[in-house]
Amino acid sequence: MSDKESTPAPAPAAEAAPVLRLGENAELEGFGEEAEVVVKVDPTGRFVAPPTNLYHWGTGRRKTAVARVRVRPGSGQVVINGKPIEQFFPRVVDQGSVLGPLKSLDVLKKVDVVAKASGGGITGQAGAVRLGIGRALELMYPDAHDTLRDNGHLTRDPRMVERKKYGLAGARRSFQWVKR
Repeated sequence: MSDKESTPAPAPAAEAAPVLRLGENAELEGFGEEAEVVVKVDPTGRFVAPPTNLYHWGTGRRKTAVARVRVRPGSGQVVINGKPIEQFFPRVVDQGSVLGPLKSLDVLKKVDVVAKASGGGITGQAGAVRLGIGRALELMYPDAHDTLRDNGHLTRDPRMVERKKYGLAGARRSFQWVKR
């Protein structure tokens, strides 16, 4: 057996994803006057768009409510479904729940929050927005994970309405018993 037969063939070098450079000195909103636009192509041939804004996204759920939350640096405005927080959540308990993650990190006046909440009731939507804000803040401030986790802002409340069972009036309640 010769040395040529025992050595394996060299593996082909891994090719980097192709990068297209468009407009070397293009102006982008929020990125300064001279920002380089780099459009990347993933392995399947699709374009990967550059970020167009500075929002950090978070999704929150509670019971049957779902909230899509965007957080960005700003002046402290909290808008939910196009309304200020005081108007959308009139109860102080729900307002405190929503603003809890912001108060825990002491960024209440440093970020703007825009949320879309749907489904469920008022308290469920408040819990969903709270979880969404917590997840978005975790992306924005990765070192704040422990603080958010310790205060319960990253925990999804698992309690749901129990389903109705067949042969019963509700989830557990049976029909009234009749002697005759």
